[in-house]
Amino acid sequence: MMKKIAAVLLLTGLPALALAKVPVVASFSILADMTREIGGDRVEVVSLVGPDQDAHVFQPTPSDVKKVAAAKVLVVNGLGLEGWMGRLNKAASFKGVTVEAARGVKAREAPEEEHDHGHDHGHDHGALDPHVWHDPVRVQTYIGNISAGLIKADPAGKAEYQRRAADYSAKVKALNDWAAKQFAAVPAAKRKMLTSHDAFAYLGERYQLKVMAIQGVSTEAEASAKGVAQLVRQVKKEQVKAVFVENMSDKRLLEQLSKEAKVQIGGKLYADALSAPSGPAPSYLALFRYNVETILKSFR
Repeated sequence: MMKKIAAVLLLTGLPALALAKVPVVASFSILADMTREIGGDRVEVVSLVGPDQDAHVFQPTPSDVKKVAAAKVLVVNGLGLEGWMGRLNKAASFKGVTVEAARGVKAREAPEEEHDHGHDHGHDHGALDPHVWHDPVRVQTYIGNISAGLIKADPAGKAEYQRRAADYSAKVKALNDWAAKQFAAVPAAKRKMLTSHDAFAYLGERYQLKVMAIQGVSTEAEASAKGVAQLVRQVKKEQVKAVFVENMSDKRLLEQLSKEAKVQIGGKLYADALSAPSGPAPSYLALFRYNVETILKSFR
């Protein structure tokens, strides 16, 4: 009888256990997508900040506390993006594996002189710019960190995580190679753009673009009237044609600047969040390609 019971458990219980997925919480939609790509069927990923939502101003709810408390892995960006995460972690008494995706990257500083348009930044001078995902070369560090965190939480999946991370890394590299070639074909004098908030400095650094913004690195910062006036003069002087709104920002201020500087808004970029599944940027790879194609269209 015991042998029969053991046989039943072997046939029914173990496969069910094998199919149990590692519960993962990611701070925002872009990290959630990267984690799904690397984790595959071994993970169940939920995102605290969803598509078209702003991680800068996110306010956790009691249901978010429950999500984090139930997770085995927590994936965050770091570099000051999730200022609310410390409180959430404490409330959830999280004891699992925390992955700081940006750990180890060479982060850009966001000093006052880099954003001398008179806006009130809402961040400390010399603070680090958290928008690393707009540089696919630096994203390779994200991939390594996420893979290592999943392996730590689920050692049995090591080979699978490493295989999927390598495949994803190759796709990100190919995307960078493509973008570099596309931007190189545009004269340097035309590679100038204006966005709602300062989220694209890493993109500008990687592909030699001059990027201007109304707000600082956080959407919590409010642009001053003096700053907008200075920016209008700069846009006119430098003949900037590429002006963009963002999917998770209030576009009214940019529309005002566009009108005063007499330039057309060239489209919408995805800065800090994916689009809905039916939109043009439902994954990180799609987001990056869409942004590059939209920017290039205005440059040309």
